[in-house]
Amino acid sequence: MAEPKKAKGTLTIYDVANRAGVSIASVSRVLNGQGSPRAETRDRVMRAVRELSFVRDGAARALSNGLKEVVGVVFRRGGEELFEGEDESFLFIDVINRGIEVGAQRRGFDLLISSVGFNDDNVAARIAALAGKADGLILHDRMLSTVGIARLADMVPVVTLAGSPTPASLNVRCDNGSGIRALVRHLVLDHGYRSLGYVSGRADSPDNRTRSRAFENEAAAVGATIDTGPAWQGNYSAAGGANVIETLLDSRKKLPRAILCANDQTALGVIHALAQRGIKVPQDVAITGFDDVPVARHLHPPLTTIRQPMKELGAKAFDVLYSRISAGGGKADTVLPVELIVRESCGCPPGSSPPQNPSPAGAGT
Repeated sequence: MAEPKKAKGTLTIYDVANRAGVSIASVSRVLNGQGSPRAETRDRVMRAVRELSFVRDGAARALSNGLKEVVGVVFRRGGEELFEGEDESFLFIDVINRGIEVGAQRRGFDLLISSVGFNDDNVAARIAALAGKADGLILHDRMLSTVGIARLADMVPVVTLAGSPTPASLNVRCDNGSGIRALVRHLVLDHGYRSLGYVSGRADSPDNRTRSRAFENEAAAVGATIDTGPAWQGNYSAAGGANVIETLLDSRKKLPRAILCANDQTALGVIHALAQRGIKVPQDVAITGFDDVPVARHLHPPLTTIRQPMKELGAKAFDVLYSRISAGGGKADTVLPVELIVRESCGCPPGSSPPQNPSPAGAGT
């Protein structure tokens, strides 16, 4: 059967099949992740895709030479819950998704938003099913292994919002390291607190690992003593933060003078648990967060934190993904600057401005 006519310079699935020396059906199966093509066939198809710079955005698009104009967005749901509505608020996630939507609307794209739980089965298959309906995917968290991301990227372009790029995916993130360093310097150098604790996020979170390393390294650099480890393991939720504090106090552990929290929701839970035990913030223990979600300024006391440009992060993630979808481009790792926001939970008076640290929070890691 003759190949259909195409515009000059436009690559189609037929070009990939010709270059690979396989059938159209074989190319379709490989690009869609369907069936069980032989390893040799898959390698030939993917080699042809790379040599032709063919944009791998699903067999439906390739067959029609058109876009679905749809991007899939996947985030992970929380687990346990302490405060009514906490799990439904998705403070951080919601703002990022609004940014993705802004970027998508500029290009006339729609979003397909889906969630997976931390203990869900068949996560890879569910995400792959979403990929079949979209031109590309944005993954909020590192919910797949590097191999899993590579398999997904054989179907559609993939952008992650955690950690670092993989050989098959692009990444967009904020400068976690400089944000934590700015908090440590402010607490130690500006306030004189010599003992610090860190209520961490989920152990498998690349962002949390970066923040933990920055906390330990910067505390050592400024001569502060630290409390970390399994007893300080949170999960990015208010419930997780409260549980850490309650467990420490129940075991009669002495709390450090200042506690850094992996994110603002963790800080919310920490402040709540301290108040339940009659421990005053910041008079007894200073508290900081990370993200600057909208509610942070309305906590009692208002929360000192690191402001991530969350809406911009979402919009940038779409732009990077669109660059890969439309032209096979896109920067491998995009890092956005962050900002130290000083409020009262660290011990600063109302209306304070952040001091001019030698290395501002927006500096590179």
